[in-house]
Amino acid sequence: MKRGPSLLWLFALALFSKEIFAQAAGQQSPPPASFSRTEPAQDAKLTLEEAWRLAEQNNPALRAALAGRMAAEGQVADSRSLLWNNPELSYENNRHRIPQPPAADQRYGEWTVGLSQTLEIAGQRRYRSDAALDDLAAMDASVAELRLQLRADVEEHFVKVMALQRRAAIETENLKLVESAAQALRKRVAAGESSKLDGNLAAIEAERTRNQLSGIDEQLGMARAELAQLLQISPGTELTAVGELGRSRNYRRDELLERAAQRPQLEVLAKRESAARNRLSLERASVYPDVTLGVRTSRDGPTEARDRILGFTVSVPLPLFKRNQAGIGKAMSEFSQAQIERQTNERDMRATALAQWTRHEQIKSRVERLKQSVLPPLDENLRLSRLAFQAGEIGVTELLLVNRQVLDGRRDALEAETELRLTQIALERATGWTP
Repeated sequence: MKRGPSLLWLFALALFSKEIFAQAAGQQSPPPASFSRTEPAQDAKLTLEEAWRLAEQNNPALRAALAGRMAAEGQVADSRSLLWNNPELSYENNRHRIPQPPAADQRYGEWTVGLSQTLEIAGQRRYRSDAALDDLAAMDASVAELRLQLRADVEEHFVKVMALQRRAAIETENLKLVESAAQALRKRVAAGESSKLDGNLAAIEAERTRNQLSGIDEQLGMARAELAQLLQISPGTELTAVGELGRSRNYRRDELLERAAQRPQLEVLAKRESAARNRLSLERASVYPDVTLGVRTSRDGPTEARDRILGFTVSVPLPLFKRNQAGIGKAMSEFSQAQIERQTNERDMRATALAQWTRHEQIKSRVERLKQSVLPPLDENLRLSRLAFQAGEIGVTELLLVNRQVLDGRRDALEAETELRLTQIALERATGWTP
């Protein structure tokens, strides 16, 4: 009758102990830190550095790559263990009964305890460890390449937003000029100093400018939405890109090619090739048989004449039939593919870097010509035409013509400057350039 309460108390104590150990384990091993999402305030002004920071914190692909690094670290930890195979512990217990008529049967027990360990030979542990380290290095280089590509994507979208903001500012300034001219012309038409045709021309030009500005605003809204999506922030956030569209940076051809040769993507391919080479060596080394060493002790015989036996065992499989040809062939194929991929990417990246550098130099010359030879005379013409129009020396047709030339020139300069900046981004992306 006393066993029931005692069992209940033991069960309660076991549950209480389990809870205590769980709490202690929770205090000693905190859960892994989770990635926190960061978002700017509504209608925020955003710099390029802030956009990079938000992208690196919130980008799901980069976060997944960083989380996947734990698998490579676990592979390295396993490969660095003292022995690849765990030791084996064996125990055998036998009961003997020997009939001895007319006396009672003789009964006694025998037991055997053994411990064995399989040892790898031919450098298998070293090859496995080197392959795991190469995989970890390739993972780190892959994260660096992913971060490089993410920064280039963010900068590209950021530059597009800045360019559209400047385009909207140019169209807004042009609209103010056209509306001012149209208002002055309406007064002249009412006073009989100008014809109705001139008034219609000014009104049509103002409406066209408003329509152009409306289209730019639509493109700017889409560009801001794409940037917000890339930064993983709320779509309703009104982002305003702050910074300079132009960026003066001189690139030397030799330095770019040197940087391209050190791009993280090439390091990824080189480490994958090295890992494939080590796995091929591991598969070839596995053809050599592993040696298993063991020791055992036993008690044999009847109780009055029991023997104590201590023995050592050595076992080696004979590699007569299974020669691991499938594993070697698969590893050799993976090594060849990795080698071809690395060589191909080296050639392609060098060619891409040279092409982007040539294009950058051409666009850079075009931008300099526009800034030095086109924009200053256009600005001067715009100033003179305003004064002449106010003085009544020219009509609305001449004013709109000069204004249209100035507007087209500013658009061309903005497009060329934007194209130059995007080419710089593509060049830095191709060569792995980090500012």
